[in-house]
Amino acid sequence: MSGAQQFTSLRPLLPGVYLPSLLFSIGIGAMMPMIAVSAVNLGADAAGAALLVAILPVGQIIADVPAGALAARLGDRLAMICSSLVAMVALAGCALAPNLGVLALAVLLTGATNAVYGLARQAYLTEVIAPMRRARAMSALGGVARIGLFLGPFAGAALVHGNENPAPSYWLAVITSLISALVVWFLVPSEGHRPHGSGSSAPARVSTWDVLRSFRATFATLGIAVLLVGAVRGARQSVLPLWTEHLGFAPATTSLVFGLAGAVDMLLFYPAGKVMDRLGRLWIAIPSMLVMALAMVLLPLTQSLPAVITVALLLGIGNGIGSGILMTLGADTAPERGRAQYLGIWRLFGDTGNAAGPLGVSLGAALGSLGAGVIAMGGIGVLATAALGRWVPRWSDHANATTRRRAGLSGP
Repeated sequence: MSGAQQFTSLRPLLPGVYLPSLLFSIGIGAMMPMIAVSAVNLGADAAGAALLVAILPVGQIIADVPAGALAARLGDRLAMICSSLVAMVALAGCALAPNLGVLALAVLLTGATNAVYGLARQAYLTEVIAPMRRARAMSALGGVARIGLFLGPFAGAALVHGNENPAPSYWLAVITSLISALVVWFLVPSEGHRPHGSGSSAPARVSTWDVLRSFRATFATLGIAVLLVGAVRGARQSVLPLWTEHLGFAPATTSLVFGLAGAVDMLLFYPAGKVMDRLGRLWIAIPSMLVMALAMVLLPLTQSLPAVITVALLLGIGNGIGSGILMTLGADTAPERGRAQYLGIWRLFGDTGNAAGPLGVSLGAALGSLGAGVIAMGGIGVLATAALGRWVPRWSDHANATTRRRAGLSGP
């Protein structure tokens, strides 16, 4: 899209991109806590219910690379619409599942549709937003998704309050997916009517294998950094509840600690995006990982509730300022030809790390020391920081002011 006219403000994208993303995320957030409830209602024990919950990110990982190929074939807009419609079928399957097998398949398919939707909206934003506004656009996208995942469980809980049947939460997700598809259909222009002019012909399609082969050096270096960042972020989801449980706090207290961290997380995404656009990606990527690594190291040293809350807020700050950094770096490094396939591979690294992080913490706990597992994830955060510092300037022109000057780019 060289020389193409692109959006320099997020405001025109609010109804067509951010609103449907919020709606879709609210639905996913509403159904996620209900997976374990549904599994138990269908006869699963605690271990089986935990396995059903783990199937959701597995579906996302499995679909990441095919999602890129699908978005390249259908186009970003149609991929978002189709994934929303398929999500409706999957979520209805969760609500009506007669046995654990059907529930597992429906949850797996829900994870897959989440991968397709996430990739398509990232690819669309990469295309239509000006590079010097890219970070705040991606950070806002990540922030909107977090807001949806934060609000969704509350909306679902309100529907199932006083009722042991989790189905209403799934039906809420069906409705939000339908509305999301309708909003994209009516408000997102088709590929032939994008704001980048009509003179350029569509680039020839390339295979995912060709993209992987062409950019193997990027994936072998910066991709490893992405995987490490994903692992630290994934571990953040599990270390707080595990540690509060270890200290013997009540479940309500655990929820409060987790909620406070999530609230701080949601407040910081837009300022972080502005810093990345003005000063460069490393000005956020490095502090984000260092703060999270420090919090991981400090958490096993806490014994009182105020100390745990302090570290939880620190984790929320670190994760919040890093909102959108992986999507932004993916957009920075993605080629115009084969963009969707590239982003599919890119997201596979992040999602794999996200799934591996909690496993690392669990491994430490299984070996007899939860604290050691948490501290080890702090070490992974330090490695992620070093990898970002080493490889982001090599592959992204927007790493810092020096790389921008070298590439002949002016500031926003």
